[in-house]
Amino acid sequence: MARLIILGSAAAVSAAEHDNTHFLLQGERGRAVLVDCGSNPLGKLARHGVHHEQLTDLILTHFHPDHVYGVPILLMQLWLMGRREPLHVHGLHHCLQRFETMVTAFMVETWPDFFPLHLHRLPELPDTPLLDDADFRIRAWPTRHFIPTVGLRIEVKSSGQVIGYSGDTEPIPNIIALAQGADLLLHEATGAGEGHSSAAQAGEIAALAGVRRLVLIHYPVGDNADPARLVEEARATFGGPVRLAQDHDVFSI
Repeated sequence: MARLIILGSAAAVSAAEHDNTHFLLQGERGRAVLVDCGSNPLGKLARHGVHHEQLTDLILTHFHPDHVYGVPILLMQLWLMGRREPLHVHGLHHCLQRFETMVTAFMVETWPDFFPLHLHRLPELPDTPLLDDADFRIRAWPTRHFIPTVGLRIEVKSSGQVIGYSGDTEPIPNIIALAQGADLLLHEATGAGEGHSSAAQAGEIAALAGVRRLVLIHYPVGDNADPARLVEEARATFGGPVRLAQDHDVFSI
């Protein structure tokens, strides 16, 4: 069965047990899609039996440090371990333009026999096709964040399940659309305010979209945080199952 593997669950401030938010979609027929890169993911992937050569795609939801800072070491380690196959990188033009600048800053052109990077620029439009293969159909929606950002609707072809991912966002109609009828909604719970959502707002989105279960991600951690409280906040606005994402959670999808 296909898997969704949580590699990091924290908001912008991480902690020892909570890396910044990113996750892997692993299909049954060979696709392995990394969504954001909030740490060095390769050791974590190996822990879950995913070989580095299996990684096919990288989706960058936006160019904030907590979502992209692991990219340079990911590329370097893949190259040092002998990767030759292309890596497909998907994102909005705003993000991929800065991705290219970052790659240039690390002088990747000086790395002998560096593998190809195939960039796929997304228009900032609702319901934009991102990927459609034997494993997944993925579409992107613009969100409301500080910079251009996307959320995702992921259809798993082997099971028929639908996964929604809010990305970083305020609660807006696009998130209801991408999550409509989803079996699982991964929704951020940073806190209400500009560019983000609270757990209660995530619950409201889940209820309006008619999702089956809600998993809170991108939430505050550390000494002054109380993540368990977020579940109760979401349950006040959503009647279905709610849980916190934890690093290394694995969902069969």
